[in-house]
This record gives sequence, C-alpha cells and structure tokens, in this order.
Amino acid sequence: MKIEQIYTGCLAHAAYYIENNGEAAIIDPLREVQPYIKRAKLDDAKIKYIFETHFHADFVSGHLDLKKKTGADIVFGPTAEPSYEVIIAEDGQIFQVGEYQIKAIHTPGHTMESTTYLLIDENGKEHGIVTGDTLFIGDVGRPDLAQKIASDLTQEKLAGYLFDSLRNKIMPLSDDLIVYPNHGAGSACGKNMSKETTDTLGHQKQVNYALRADMTKEEFIAELLDGLSAPPGYFPQNVMMNIQGYESFDQVMEKSHKPLTPKEFEAAANETEAVVLDVRHQNDFVKGHIPRSIFIGIDGGFAPWVGALIVDVKQPILIVAPKGREEEVITRLSRVGFDHVVGYLDGSFEAWKKEGLEYDTISAISAEEFKNRYEDIKDVIFDVRKEGEYIAEHIENAHFTPLDFLNDYLSEFPDNETFYLHCAGGYRSVIAASILKSRGIHNLVDVAGGFSDIKTCGVPTTNYVCPSTLK
Repeated sequence: MKIEQIYTGCLAHAAYYIENNGEAAIIDPLREVQPYIKRAKLDDAKIKYIFETHFHADFVSGHLDLKKKTGADIVFGPTAEPSYEVIIAEDGQIFQVGEYQIKAIHTPGHTMESTTYLLIDENGKEHGIVTGDTLFIGDVGRPDLAQKIASDLTQEKLAGYLFDSLRNKIMPLSDDLIVYPNHGAGSACGKNMSKETTDTLGHQKQVNYALRADMTKEEFIAELLDGLSAPPGYFPQNVMMNIQGYESFDQVMEKSHKPLTPKEFEAAANETEAVVLDVRHQNDFVKGHIPRSIFIGIDGGFAPWVGALIVDVKQPILIVAPKGREEEVITRLSRVGFDHVVGYLDGSFEAWKKEGLEYDTISAISAEEFKNRYEDIKDVIFDVRKEGEYIAEHIENAHFTPLDFLNDYLSEFPDNETFYLHCAGGYRSVIAASILKSRGIHNLVDVAGGFSDIKTCGVPTTNYVCPSTLK
C-alpha cells in the first residue's frame, strides 16, 4: 500500500499522503499545502480527500487552502461542527481512494470528534491506522485540551472516553497493523512519546503503558493525568482557527513578506507595538540585538516556543532573521497561527548596526568560568529547563524557574544582585534572558553550553527535589 509519512521535525508533526490509481488523500496537512500538491503531481494523481483526525491545537491545518486549490473534499469525524462545508463521516463509513479504502473509526477522548482512519489495500487487507492524537508511539493523546473549548468536558470525562475508544475500537484490531500517529517526541500533545514515528499495534500493546490489558478505567485515568503539565497558551486559539477558518496562507505570505530598512523597522516597532522577534542563533543574539527584542532561534524548537511565550496569535511581530531565511520564518509562524507579521529587517542585524542604531548584549560566561564562581554564586543560580529535567538532575541550590511559565517566577529573580541562568544546552536560557531583559531585568549572566557543559566541569549536582518546592 502506498502511504508516505511527511514528517516535520520542528513541530514533531506527521501528515500522510496516500495514493492509488490516480487518486490521492492527505491526512492532517500543515498550513503550507504546495508540497502536498507537488507530491500528487509526481504520481499524476488528483487529491480526492483531505482527512482530519480532529481539530488540532498545536498547529493550523492546511485543509481549507488545500480544498480551495484542489477541489478535494474535507472529511471530519462524527460530532465535528466546523464553520465551513465538509463531509462529516459516520462511524464505520468507508471512503474510496482508487482501489484503496479508508474507514473512519470514531475514537473520542483526546477530543470528542477524534477519529482514527483504518487503511485497507486493494486486496482488502487492513494495512494500518492513522490515529491522529488518539494513539501515539509510547503514549496516548492528552485529554485536557477540549475542555478549553467546552467547559463541561472535564479531563477526567475525556480520559474515560479515551479509555473506551482504545479498548473497544483500537485494541481489538489486528496486531500487525502499522500505527501512524500525528506526532512524535517533542510534541506537547502527549507526555511520553517515543522518538519512533511508526510501530505495529501489537508491539504497542506490549510496551505502551496506556494499552495494558489488565488496566482498569480508573487506573488509566489516574496514570494519564499524572504529571500532565499545562498546555501551551496558544492551543485554544489554534483550535478555534481550525474550527472557524482562517486567512489563506498565500495572503499571509503576501502581506508579511515586507523588507524594512532599519529606520522603517524602528518606526514600525514604535507605531504598531509589535514584538521584535530575533530568530538568529543564540550566540549571535548574545553578542548584539535590538533592545527589548525577544530571542527564539529558528534552529531550535521555534514554533512551539513562539506559541508558548508570545501566546496571542494576533500579536503583531517584526522579524530579525538570518539573511535569506525570512520566508521560512513567516511560514513557520503561520503554522501555529501567528499571521500578523508586520515585516522583517532587511539586511538582518548587520544593517541595524551599520546604521549606528542602539543595540544591547547579554553577559555570558563559559561552564568552566561558572565552576570557578560557583561557591560565591550558588544562591543565585536559576534553572529554566522543564520540571522533569530538573527533578532528574540539577545543580545543587539552583532555583527552578521553567521557561514555559517564566512570567510566573519574575518576583523570584533578585533586584540588585547578579544572577545566573542556564538550561540544557544554551538555547532556552538565552530565550529566558531576552524575556527578562525586555521586562527591564538586566542583572543576569547566561551560562553558555548549559547543564550539559556544566556537568562535565564537576559542579555539584543532585537528582532529588522536594515536590513542594515546585510551583
């Protein structure tokens, strides 16, 4: 059976291309749809259906643009109520793609409309299941997102629905089916996903904690909800864009791809109250950046961090990007619903400096220098990694101030004493430093290389923390 997984690492997202006899289907497309159209043209195939497993929270789907460009029908599962024309599949309904069949299996739990698609080849053999966020490799979808849209859908209630869907709809299927999930490790849509992006259902029944045969519903709910961190703030906004519709990607690119001279850039920042988003490498940002700009590097976990830290998708944004990567930045912002880019600095930061405009820097030291200072600074060390990383191992005496919720910890940073920030490798600590400096907190030093370099220098660490110390 011809099925291709189209994986986008920065979002840990998988879309799927299915083709047979000149007909094709796309499942869970990203915002920019031209790659799917090009792929179908290689097979001289017409895209017939666009299947959505659910209303996505972590990205804006490309289903509307793809329908407009190809004429394909959009298919959602039972109970979906979008604000545009779609086919609402019945549970068990079969769709024909060439000689292949795609069977909709309603699997509520992650969301109420969540649907798994069973793939059946030209010989009638069941090949695999595209599970969306119902079943991941090593995990299942978090059940706390739909309650942001409908308050009566508690996470406990959704977890119960998910238990029933897995037991009654997924687990009875053949062990040799291939599981094709919507996400892999790094996505915020689950908590324990594997780095693998496919597996057999039989193997998942053996190793996935959520598919244990002897698990009661109460045990499932308790384990699923245990350690579930708060979802990024932009998730509900992406859900609503996917339900209600959005501006076309082509229009977003046309209005956003505007080069601005340094003077125009400065004027736009003053007139629009835009966030100045610098996406260069953290080492470049540390050496020089526009005052009060926020760093989120394009070569790190870019889009999810933008969504988690800027939050409001309607926020105007001005971009400072490496030369030649401006279109890429606009594209990746639009994937998570940030469609209000005002423009970008033509010539990047070098043009700003050449114009003689004011710029700022971040104080930074090596891990070796950090070790030399440790005894004198051990009470003013701040760890901005995630809770699990901190609990597993952290520098003795380090304060836990996770980047995801940095605004909740602003009062913990000293006013008149220099303090030190670190993360795992140096990316997140520079993000944190830029946010703090944008809020007028400048008495900070970044530890380049982060915890990985600090450990090699022999700085004392511990792997225990009393949970009461974590907010």
